Amino acid sequence: MSQRLRGPLRSTRAGHAKVAIPIALMVAVVVIDVLAPPDIHLGPLLVAAPAITASFAGPRLTGAVAALAVVAQAVIAVLRDRGELFSANHQAQIASLVVVGSSLVFFCVLRERRARQLTQVKYVSETAQRVVLRPLPKRIGPLRVASVYLAAEAEAQIGGDLYAAARTSSGTRLIVGDVRGKGMTAVGDAALLLGAFRAAAHRQASLVELVTYLDGAVCWDLAETGEAEQSGETFITAAVLDIPDDDSRVDMIDCGHPPPVVLRHGRPVTIDAYQPAPPLGLGDLANRRYHVDSFAFEVGDLLLVYTDGVIEARDPVGAFYPLTERITGWNESGPDAFLRRLRRDLLDHVGGRLGDDAAMIAIERSTSP
Repeated sequence: MSQRLRGPLRSTRAGHAKVAIPIALMVAVVVIDVLAPPDIHLGPLLVAAPAITASFAGPRLTGAVAALAVVAQAVIAVLRDRGELFSANHQAQIASLVVVGSSLVFFCVLRERRARQLTQVKYVSETAQRVVLRPLPKRIGPLRVASVYLAAEAEAQIGGDLYAAARTSSGTRLIVGDVRGKGMTAVGDAALLLGAFRAAAHRQASLVELVTYLDGAVCWDLAETGEAEQSGETFITAAVLDIPDDDSRVDMIDCGHPPPVVLRHGRPVTIDAYQPAPPLGLGDLANRRYHVDSFAFEVGDLLLVYTDGVIEARDPVGAFYPLTERITGWNESGPDAFLRRLRRDLLDHVGGRLGDDAAMIAIERSTSP
């Protein structure tokens, strides 16, 4: 049996232990009805037994309890009104139990089928995310890496936020981006940019040449799909970094993306671009002249790159998440521990649910590759 289809079945089996509740109810109704005065009839309460069962069990168990309810009504008729088993009153009650029980079984079948479909959809979504947005390895050369992707919708496992890393002969190249828009169009644009980055990042080319290639790939895709007239509406903010193995200086080209933060001895430093470039996809509308910014990233430092879903997260009163203020003084032991704390703090700030997808990558330089 496929692993993704076992969830609803496990829930159904767990409900078997609860079947004692409707059975006990039927036994109580039968006993009380038989012992009650002739003018008191509790038989109609038997319909509650299959109704309760349907709330936690599948169609088979619900049907079995409904059948037991019919039998219980027949027992009441035999013990209370001897010779009147097929009186109009008992026939009406038995018919009502059959109709209600059949209806409950039918709705249980529909519910179980819908649960299987939702499980299948979630599995496909998770698979698509693993293909498009591959998890970053824990170790890349001399770098320790951790990543977190938080979807705004509980059932949506993939969106327009993106990140990827690639090794070169001298270091590691990293891209973090955010596609304008939502839905499958954003997912397609993210997949396009990630594919272009993975194909070109390992080549012996400068950072400027790489970003020029990525911008051209996004613009070319818009033209190929007949969306060139929307080039001003579709774009991708991104930060592309070149982190050498043997040098403490990191090169970066910022294309309209939130600036990274370097946490050094518990004090955050925001790396603002001196001349930020326009977002990718706007190369035909803007001057393609990219400026490379450099900043220090030494052993023991922690580099945090993220998407705007982090700093634009609002609390219940509408205040943005103050990233640098909140992480000041943090001295977590490694990128994983840092992102776990940041994730908890961010979700606490918004009250448990984000308004936009958020991606976070934490990188720490170790002493040796």
